[in-house]
Amino acid sequence: MLRLFFIISLCVSLFGAEVEQKRWPKDKTYLGFLQDHHLPLRDLYYNLDKDDQILTQEMVPGIHYSVVKKEDGTVDQLLLPLNDELQIHIYFDNGKYFFEIIPIIKTKKTEAFMLHITSSPHYNIIKETHSVKLAKIFISAFQNSLDFKNNIRKGDRLVMIYDQFYRLGNEFSMPILKAAMIEMQGKKHFIYLNYDNEYYNENGTKVQGFLLNMPVHGARISSPFTKRRWHPILKRWKAHLGVDLAIRRGTPVHAAGSGRIIYAARAGSYGNLIKIQHSDGYETRYAHLKSFRRGIRRGKYVKKGEVIAYVGTTGRSTGPHLHFELRKNGEAIDPFKIVQVTKKRLRGRKKAKFLELRDKYNKEIYYHLNHQTKFIKKAKMPRKCYFSKFTLLDESKE
Repeated sequence: MLRLFFIISLCVSLFGAEVEQKRWPKDKTYLGFLQDHHLPLRDLYYNLDKDDQILTQEMVPGIHYSVVKKEDGTVDQLLLPLNDELQIHIYFDNGKYFFEIIPIIKTKKTEAFMLHITSSPHYNIIKETHSVKLAKIFISAFQNSLDFKNNIRKGDRLVMIYDQFYRLGNEFSMPILKAAMIEMQGKKHFIYLNYDNEYYNENGTKVQGFLLNMPVHGARISSPFTKRRWHPILKRWKAHLGVDLAIRRGTPVHAAGSGRIIYAARAGSYGNLIKIQHSDGYETRYAHLKSFRRGIRRGKYVKKGEVIAYVGTTGRSTGPHLHFELRKNGEAIDPFKIVQVTKKRLRGRKKAKFLELRDKYNKEIYYHLNHQTKFIKKAKMPRKCYFSKFTLLDESKE
């Protein structure tokens, strides 16, 4: 009901309104954005809850946001996506601007295509689809199990089946690869996203990607990762873009993966903070630290498992714990989805369910191979457009 209220409220307020779609500029901060648009900093930032202030730092360069302007050209409403679940809603009412966090209403569509490789999977996917995101998810899924550089030959084929999300008619968020096939010198290789959100090959063997170690041992999870949670007490949407690991002060903190330290200093409410840049666009963050290990500094390369700091309660913290974050190309993701654990082995019913899923996807893959399914380019929404409440309600269907 609450979600419906947000949709209806927004739709009614935008009846006949001009909605402008823009891209978030590179290196633009939320505060800088408010200043550029002559919006009140106190009401829309300094008076916010600390968690909401931290969330405003999550604006990603290039993401589409929506602006509704009044007749005099000043801002009436803004929708600023923070991640693929939540967005900032700024609106003008009774002479004052208000700030709130609301869910993103998006639609999902399963899409697929087949193409012939003339150069490389990465090059041909981008050439065919004009989507770097589709190329990224395909290469990322296979890169640790196949050698594209040496084993691809001209004329090999690939198939992608994926979920694409849409917001206000435009592509939104990262697509999710559901199944794929690539020929290499005529031999077919498959990958499938199983019910456990892990990728497996046609034999049911789990495909391993970038893996992390736990940064502390014996900790209790005091607050899990979530991009979208309705707080039952505060009565508003919240996000926690990391996991809190409660453990005694002074416990050694280990690098979750090998990489180069890009930040090691005080950072406001994070307290003492370390950021490590890893391969493939991954970055880990370790916050509220008591102190850094001697020699830890920006630019230093550390190995997986190496002690880098000690658990503390610096910054905005109610007790000793480690706030641990994982980011992929700047976007916060749940670290426990790729933290190294005992390798799963599908048995019994789980294996039977996977084999059914594999056979279902294989039928679809061979259908697209046989019919040479082409990628269908979607028409983009114009940069400026007028919405009626009926159009918006139709866009919000899921």
